[in-house]
Amino acid sequence: MALPLAAGVDAFAATFGMIGLGVLLRRTLLPDAAVWAGLERLVFFVLLPALLIVAIGTLDLANLPLGGMAAVIWGTLALGTAGSVLMARALGHGHAAMTSVLQGGIRYNNLLAFAITGAVLGPPGIAMGGIATGLIVPFVQVVVTVALTLGRATKPSPLRLLRQIALNPLLLACAIGFLLALAGGVPPGASGLLRGLSQASLATGLLCVGAALTPGALTDRMPTQALTAGFKLLLMPAIALGLAMLTGLETLAAATAILFMAQPTASTAYVQARAMGGDAPLMAAMITSQHLLALATLPLWALLLTG
Repeated sequence: MALPLAAGVDAFAATFGMIGLGVLLRRTLLPDAAVWAGLERLVFFVLLPALLIVAIGTLDLANLPLGGMAAVIWGTLALGTAGSVLMARALGHGHAAMTSVLQGGIRYNNLLAFAITGAVLGPPGIAMGGIATGLIVPFVQVVVTVALTLGRATKPSPLRLLRQIALNPLLLACAIGFLLALAGGVPPGASGLLRGLSQASLATGLLCVGAALTPGALTDRMPTQALTAGFKLLLMPAIALGLAMLTGLETLAAATAILFMAQPTASTAYVQARAMGGDAPLMAAMITSQHLLALATLPLWALLLTG
């Protein structure tokens, strides 16, 4: 599974170049925040769900190592959840900041994950990435939503919590994708439309990631940022690697799981922190610092996995 040097350079240059272009566009051609807010909603509610439906819906689930992949991913996320909470408490943070450390420790940028995995592992990596997303999103969304809800002054409503989880567009897309895979694939009438939308998701999403970065926030609670970044970008994929070796997970599935765990936290984590009472400034700082540090860590993980 070796990746030629030229192909590796091109893959990472294209991915991070798109993020850099988003930074440039946000500060020059498209400075209006409302434009990017609309694009983010388009990606979150339409384009990324289309990518998930296509990636998962076209898989032959009977011949995939679902059990082994679930063990590696859920085991890594469970350890990551416990480690993030303990780290936040050891640093003396309150509940709001703890939820940001949690999001910084276990969430991942799914658009960047698909771009990197597809570039490093090819089309099979994109397909396997659909399975990884289908396993990661439910776990992460349930944990983060519960953590943020428990921090509110009012008593959390179980029905409201269930509604927030059930109506999450990424969860719905994963569920639809799995149902279509079990039913034999994406219907011909919908296949072309969904593929067109999914092809637009990565470029648009990566531009939005760049536009959302906030370099001015980098000085906010730098020790917390540094520890959380090390935890997310180095320790989490290392845990996934160890669990993959322990369970004997086959190579492509293991590489996909590790690359997904190695991604910086989700850019949408700031929106969720702001909307649900988390520490939004700290979250913005973590998103920016982790994406900058990922410029160095992701190529190292790709080199390790493909070399």
